[in-house]
Amino acid sequence: MNKNSVIGLVLIGIVLLAFSWWNSKQREKQLQYLNTVNQTTTYIPSNGNSEVNSIPSDNLNNDYYQQQLSGSLGEYLYSSLEGSEEIFTVENDVMVISFSNKGGRIVSVELKDYKRYNGEPLYLFDKNNAEFNISLFTNTQINTSQFYFKPEKISGNITVGETTENIPLRLYVDSVSFIEFNYTIYPDDYMIDFDIRMVGMENKLAPHQSDIILNWSTVAFQNEKGYENENNYSTVAYMYPNDSSLEDLGTSKDSKKSKSKDINSKIKWVGFKQQFFSSIIIAEDSFQNGSVAYETFEPGTGKLKKFNTQLAVPFSPMAANYNFKFYFGPNKYNILNNYDLELQKLVPLGGWLIRWINRLIVIPTFDILNKFISSYGVIILLLTIIIKLILFPLTYKSYLSMAKMRALKPDIDQLNEKYPDQKDAMKKQQATMEIYQRAGVNPMGGCLPLLVQMPILFAMFRFFPASIELRGESFLWADDLSSYDSILNLPFEIPFYGDHVSLFTLLMAVAMFVSSKLNFNQTSAGNAPQMAGMKFMTLYLMPIMLLFWFNNYSSGLSYYYFLSNIITMGQTIGFRYAIDEKELHKKMKETPKKPKKKSKFMQRYEDAMKQQQQMAKNNKR
Repeated sequence: MNKNSVIGLVLIGIVLLAFSWWNSKQREKQLQYLNTVNQTTTYIPSNGNSEVNSIPSDNLNNDYYQQQLSGSLGEYLYSSLEGSEEIFTVENDVMVISFSNKGGRIVSVELKDYKRYNGEPLYLFDKNNAEFNISLFTNTQINTSQFYFKPEKISGNITVGETTENIPLRLYVDSVSFIEFNYTIYPDDYMIDFDIRMVGMENKLAPHQSDIILNWSTVAFQNEKGYENENNYSTVAYMYPNDSSLEDLGTSKDSKKSKSKDINSKIKWVGFKQQFFSSIIIAEDSFQNGSVAYETFEPGTGKLKKFNTQLAVPFSPMAANYNFKFYFGPNKYNILNNYDLELQKLVPLGGWLIRWINRLIVIPTFDILNKFISSYGVIILLLTIIIKLILFPLTYKSYLSMAKMRALKPDIDQLNEKYPDQKDAMKKQQATMEIYQRAGVNPMGGCLPLLVQMPILFAMFRFFPASIELRGESFLWADDLSSYDSILNLPFEIPFYGDHVSLFTLLMAVAMFVSSKLNFNQTSAGNAPQMAGMKFMTLYLMPIMLLFWFNNYSSGLSYYYFLSNIITMGQTIGFRYAIDEKELHKKMKETPKKPKKKSKFMQRYEDAMKQQQQMAKNNKR
């Protein structure tokens, strides 16, 4: 390498070092400015924490920062950083929505037709517990939460009449360019249209940005009497486009007070769901991706959960409108179903079979009875009777099958005496099946009808805690059928039970014990040694478990199960007097059933027994 080459490389190095030093100084100044601008940014990290700061007052009085802000934001945006917050309300038939010019956002929603458990107004969230921010870029980052919007055509509070009401709030970038948040409120609707309009912003917004970031967080208050029960139904839920399956973060237990999730696919809507109410944001063209999170408050704070979501909206420099919707209202199936957005999935009615039973049988029957009867305690009674009448043929068939089994018990006992040895077990089994066939008895006849009834029981288990119709409705000593009833408040808390005594739950457990004992005594194998474990679980363990489990549950559900067991006991006693088992046995003996063609199952069963017998004989040889 010659001398000139070395000198050239040294000069190039000096130039590169000088440029790097100058660039770092410029970058440092830029970061100082951006830190100042972004100090009021609402940022929701993946762990669910929310930090909201404000520009320090000493920086606003600093000439350097003022020049930097004014130069980067422009005269109009810079002037919008300062102002006084104004709150105004818009009221329709079902809710009162409060808006703030600070950030152009909804700061509180009150539902007019509902109250908290203590009689106070029911707010889904309020001014001190809600944040909303849109982040986008011009020549710098703009966070709408830190600017004061200008309300257009708004003076004082507004009551929505027979027509819709538009609420436009604008953030001016210059004299003719602005970002507008336009809210449309309808007369009798929980749904609000929320449109973001970019007017004259084609050359203002940075073309390199791919997304507009939307941040939303609210704090949900405890609206129901039972904190634990309400908390178990509260979560962040979301729906993918063109999908009918609801996704959620699950519920929080003591070991998991907070949860979060990053969603790397398109999202149709995100809902902050409580037991009976939800706040939902819906995208017309889907969100690109996002994250959801919640934190759980301790009992006794009056707060339930802090919900957070961060959503990305696909950006196009030429796009002038971005359309969304807000739903603020009850988790009522018929209301949510009318929007055709799969919002009704927020009502936890169970899996596909249980859900269909609730949709096609339980909910329509409940709604019809509600049109004519005002007392929900009476409605639950009639609903129980109707379900029992529908299941009556199966219940009768089940009892008749068990009665035939008991009538044949002497014949089975004779077989036990005839084949006392274990080696003759196959012969005894075959002879037993022949007795059943001649008598026309299906050994499974008493079980299958009970299995058919199980989906109904699970449907009721899902329906009552999710039924907002029961909320605040009193019956007898219960002041709210959607929550627990308490006849005695304990001065201490029993683990897994609670600090109160629910009378409906206690009555349900006693009725279940008596009903189970009555039915267990009707089975032919009720006193068999091998049934001891089943007897203990059915008679004692199950009622005790439900006593602890249901003590904090919906009193309407305990009331339904109590009525169901009472009616079941009445049916069992009635069947016992209506069916003479001695006469039934005599009739089966006198008129035996004609041999039927064996089913494929029975044929395979007999072939298997013969094969086992042959194998046993071969082993002896």
